[in-house]
Amino acid sequence: MSEEAICRAGPSLALVKYWGKEIKGDNLPATPSLAVTLGGVHTETRASIMPGVPPAVDAQDVISVDGIVQDPARYSAFFETLRHTLGIATRFRAASVNTFPTSAGLASSSSGFAALAGACARAAGCEPPNSDLSAIARAGSASAARSVFGGFVLLPAGGRRARQVCGPEHWPDLRIVVAVTYRHAKPVPSRRAMEETRASSPYYFSWIKESAELLPEALRALETKDLELLGETARRSYSLMHGAILGSQPPLLYWLPGTVAVIHACAGLRAAGIGAWETIDAGPQVKILCLEKDVPAVVARVGALGSGIQTLVCYPGPGLQYGAAPG
Repeated sequence: MSEEAICRAGPSLALVKYWGKEIKGDNLPATPSLAVTLGGVHTETRASIMPGVPPAVDAQDVISVDGIVQDPARYSAFFETLRHTLGIATRFRAASVNTFPTSAGLASSSSGFAALAGACARAAGCEPPNSDLSAIARAGSASAARSVFGGFVLLPAGGRRARQVCGPEHWPDLRIVVAVTYRHAKPVPSRRAMEETRASSPYYFSWIKESAELLPEALRALETKDLELLGETARRSYSLMHGAILGSQPPLLYWLPGTVAVIHACAGLRAAGIGAWETIDAGPQVKILCLEKDVPAVVARVGALGSGIQTLVCYPGPGLQYGAAPG
């Protein structure tokens, strides 16, 4: 009988953005990224060993996300890395469920591959260190290397694994209000959009250079818990990233009217003396950095925009967690 393991991971929100892969391949990031692992939302993955040892030559791993069976090709590099790192020949069956919209610009691939790495390793009877799980998860999604760890996490440019900069306890009153402006999958997946940006945007290499220059400022802001500096650095990072994306041929704009409305709402909050700094990944959703005391004002302002925008209140969360979900 197959052994089953359960693992949960929170999505990784990049403050200094990751966008672009090194040309030499192996899914290595071209830019450094500093991120916070979100608590309050997660991916839960159940994985089991498929019967038959050794597996049949033509056997495939079977993965579903929110009940939809996935294309095995999307997961082949991940499982190849997993089996090589753990020294096993096992094939897996896994099912993941997200508590937030999937493939919609909310970093579901980061939590998805991180939870998959943890669940498969445990199902195979292995307990590798998080540094190895980070390298395994990165083979599926570079941002997933960060989701293995809790709190604030750095993935260097060209890095094969991420490292925790500080735990979630470092900044307990930091909050991230997620404004969900569109619940469906985005039209162009990040992986394809990254390649199109690198291949055709005249701003891509400027983005690579300036992104690296933002990292020291962000690290200093994190160390001193300077929310204004961190927020302005995050705003600069997403603006540069989306500028490079918009310069692709054909141009790609992920933003929707709700996205722009939330950006202006954050500007209005700051003008009124309420700290609210937005950041946007590859998609139409907006994540707002603020302090716990300002959450009611931020949620009320976003809620007043209408248009069916939903808010999720998140916080610096834990790394991988194993076992059945509480409750």
